[in-house]
Amino acid sequence: MAISRHSPIALPFSLQFPSHRTRLVFLPLRTPSPWFFRTLKAGSTSTITPSRTVSSPVGGKDDIELLNERIRKEHRKRGDGNTGSTMDPDEAERYMGLVREQQQRGLQMLRGEEQKQLGGFGYRVDPYQLQPGDYVVHRKVGIGKFVKIQHVVTGEGSSGGQEYMFIEYADGMAKLPVEQAGRLLYRYNLSNETKKLKTLSKLSDPASWEKRRTKGKLAVQKMVVNLMELYLHRLKLKRPPHPKPLGMEEFCAHFPYEPTPDQKQAFIDVERDLTERGTPMDRLICGDVGFGKTEVALRAIFCVVSAGKQAMLLAPTIVLVRQHFEVIRERFSNYPHIRVGLLSRFQTKGEIQEYISMIKKGELDIIIGTHTLLGNRISYNNLGLLVVDEEQRFGVKQKEKIASLKTSVDVLTLSATPIPRTLYLALTGFRDASLISTPPPERVPVKTEVLAYSKDKVMAAIRYELNRGGQVYYVSPRITGLEEVKASVKSCYPDVSIAIAHGRLKPKEIEETMRSFAQGEIKILVCTHIVESGLDIKNANTIIIQDVQYFGMAQLYQLRGRVGRSDKEAFAYLFYHDITLLKDQAYEKLAAIEQYGELGQGFHLAERDMGIRGFGNIFGEQQTGDVGNVGTDLFFEMLFESLSKVEENRIVSVPYQNVQLDIDVAPHLPSDYINVLENPVELMNDAEKAAKKNIWSLIEFTENLRRQYGKEPYSMELILKKLYVRRMAADLGITKISKMNNTVYMATNMTKKTFKLMRDSVVSDVRRNCLSFDGSHIKGQISLDLPNEQVLTWIFQCLSELYAALPAFVKY
Repeated sequence: MAISRHSPIALPFSLQFPSHRTRLVFLPLRTPSPWFFRTLKAGSTSTITPSRTVSSPVGGKDDIELLNERIRKEHRKRGDGNTGSTMDPDEAERYMGLVREQQQRGLQMLRGEEQKQLGGFGYRVDPYQLQPGDYVVHRKVGIGKFVKIQHVVTGEGSSGGQEYMFIEYADGMAKLPVEQAGRLLYRYNLSNETKKLKTLSKLSDPASWEKRRTKGKLAVQKMVVNLMELYLHRLKLKRPPHPKPLGMEEFCAHFPYEPTPDQKQAFIDVERDLTERGTPMDRLICGDVGFGKTEVALRAIFCVVSAGKQAMLLAPTIVLVRQHFEVIRERFSNYPHIRVGLLSRFQTKGEIQEYISMIKKGELDIIIGTHTLLGNRISYNNLGLLVVDEEQRFGVKQKEKIASLKTSVDVLTLSATPIPRTLYLALTGFRDASLISTPPPERVPVKTEVLAYSKDKVMAAIRYELNRGGQVYYVSPRITGLEEVKASVKSCYPDVSIAIAHGRLKPKEIEETMRSFAQGEIKILVCTHIVESGLDIKNANTIIIQDVQYFGMAQLYQLRGRVGRSDKEAFAYLFYHDITLLKDQAYEKLAAIEQYGELGQGFHLAERDMGIRGFGNIFGEQQTGDVGNVGTDLFFEMLFESLSKVEENRIVSVPYQNVQLDIDVAPHLPSDYINVLENPVELMNDAEKAAKKNIWSLIEFTENLRRQYGKEPYSMELILKKLYVRRMAADLGITKISKMNNTVYMATNMTKKTFKLMRDSVVSDVRRNCLSFDGSHIKGQISLDLPNEQVLTWIFQCLSELYAALPAFVKY
C-alpha cells in the first residue's frame, strides 16, 4: 500500500508474531534496550502542533506520562530500579515448591505439631501456663481475659466432670473445655506495645470481631505477596556456582571434634548453596554458643577463597573479632598462600591504610573486622562471601549496608538468638536457615535463676564458685557503676584478683585484661556486656547479671552462654531490684530466659522474643496496627496459612499478541506530523515491537519519541494508549476487552481474591467503585454514553490503576 506524506493514514497494527506458551507473571524488570531514532535532516524542525489537545490531569502531564512516572516511582521505592529478568516458569515452580515445604515446617512449629520431636514452641495457648488476667484470642469470638481453670461436674451426683477455662468478655463470662483451647485460643501479644487493651470483645457482637479479623486477613494477604516479591527478587540475582575445592576433605580433617548431626546437615546445606545453586547464598545458621557455628563458616570461607575470591567476616566487638582472627589464623596456618588480616578502628591510621590498600589489591584473602569493614573507604578486589556473626548487635545503617551486599555476594549469618525479622523470614521460607540444636556431648545446661537483688546472695554465689577453683563474670549495664561494684566485691574478697572491662578502655587494656582472665590470673571480671560474645573460658562457670531488666533477651542469652563451656555445672544469676517496677515485656523476657534454660533452645527463645516484641519492621513500615486487630500470634498463623495457599494470588500473564481489543478506534495521524517522521511505517513497527517486549520497552519508546519529536498529536496519543492497554492487559492476564452498552468487559484468568486485593489498592474512589468481578470478567461501569476514543482513555486509566498494584501485590 502506497502512503502519501500529504494525507492522513490509518494504522491497524495487524502485525503477527509467533505465539508462545503462557507464562507466570514476574513483572518484567529488564532494562529495556535503547530505542534510537534517526535524527532529523539539517534545517528541519521538530516542533509539532497537535491537531487536538486534551486537558492534562496533573501539572500539565498527560495520562501516559503519569503512568510512566508512577511505574518508575513504585520500582524505585522497592529498590528494584528498572533492572531484573523474567524468570522461567518451571524454575519458579521448583523454587516455590521449596518455599512451600519450608512454610509448612514453620507452620507446624507454630502449631506445636513438632513440639515433642523438636522441642518446638507452639503459638497456640497452653491453658495451664496462663496467668489470671492474661489476654487471649478466641478465633471465632475475639479478645477476652483469662480468669481461671475450674473442674465442672456434669450431672447431679456424678463423680465425673470436665475442666473448663473461664474467659471474661466485655458483656459476660464464657467457658471453654480445656481440651479445645489448643485449637481455638491464642495468646494476645502486641508488637512493641504493652499488653493493656482499651476494650474486650463482646459475646453478643461477633460481627465486630469478624470485621477486625477481616482487616487482619487483608493485611496478611498483602504481606504475603510482598514476601513473594522479596523472594523472587532474590532469585533473579545470579552468580555461577563455586567449584568444589579439591582440598576440602583435608581441611575438614583438621576439625578436632566429631561433628554433631545438626552440624553435618549445616555443612551439607552450605556446600549445596555455594557449589550447586546459581543464586547468591543467604543462609542463617542458628545455634547456641559453643555448638559449632564457626566451623560451618570456616568451611564456607575455605570453599570461596579456594575459588579465588575474598571472604569477609564481620563481628560486632573487637573481642569477638580478635577471637575469630586467632581461630582462623590457626586453622589456615597450613595454607600459606591464603592470607588473613584483621581490621578495626582500634588500629593506627597507618595500619588501617595499609590493610585497606592490601584489600583493594587482593593481597588479603580473608578479612576479619568490626563494622569498619563496611566503610565507604574500603574497596574489595573480588569479594565472594560475607559472614556476619551476631547480626542483632549491629545498628540500622550497618544492617542496610549488609543488605546491599546480599545482591552480589554470598552471605552467611551466624546467630544464637536471631532478631525477630531474621527469624520471621527464616520460618516463612523466604530465607534459608539451618538449625544446630544438638549440643556437644560434654556440655551440660546452665542453671538459671531470676532473683530479687541481695548482696548476700551475690556474695554467696561468688564464694561457691571461688571455692571450687572457678572464675566469675559480674556484668552491670552501665560503665559508671563498675567501680562501685568492684569496691563492693573487693570488700568481701580482698585477696582475690578483680579487674574491670568495658568498651571505653583502650584496645590494649581490653586485650590485656581479657588475656589475664583467660589465663586464670584474674578471678572476677567486673564488666559490661562487652563480654557477651567472643570469650570461651572453660574455667568461668558463674555469671552474675545486675539490673537484668536493662538487657535485651538476645543479650541475656548470649551472656549466659559465656559460662558452661565445659563439663562443669554452670550458674547464671539474673538480679532485678524491684519486680513491681518491671514492665510486662520485661517480666515476660525474664520468665522466658528462665524457662528456656536447656541446651539448644536459642532458636525457640528467639521465637518467644518475637511473640513478646513482635516481628519488627519487615517492609519499612510498622505493622503494629494490623497486628493489633487480632494479636501477634493469630496474625502470624494467618500469615502462614495464607502462604500455604499462595497460588490463589497468582496471575498468569498472556502473550501480548493474544490480547484482543474490541474497541473501534482507528486514529488518523495528521499530515504535518507524518511529514516530520522520517519513516513512519518503521516507527510504528518499532512501537509494536516495544509493546510486545515489555512495559519498560514501551515506556522507553514513548519517552524517546517525545524527546525526538515533541508532544504527539491527540491521534498519536490514542495509538500509544492502545499499545499501553494491550501491554498492561497481557501482564494482568486479560485476554479480551470489549464494550456492551455502558459496561466494559475484560476477560481474565485472575481469581476473585486477587482481584479484590488489587481493587482495594486502587487510589481513585471513582475507579475502585465502578469495578466488579463475576468470576471470569472484570467489569467496569461507565456512567455516560461516551465516544469510543474516550472509552479507550477510560480503559487506559482503569488498567493503569490496576497495573500500579501489580508490583506490590501479584508479581509472581
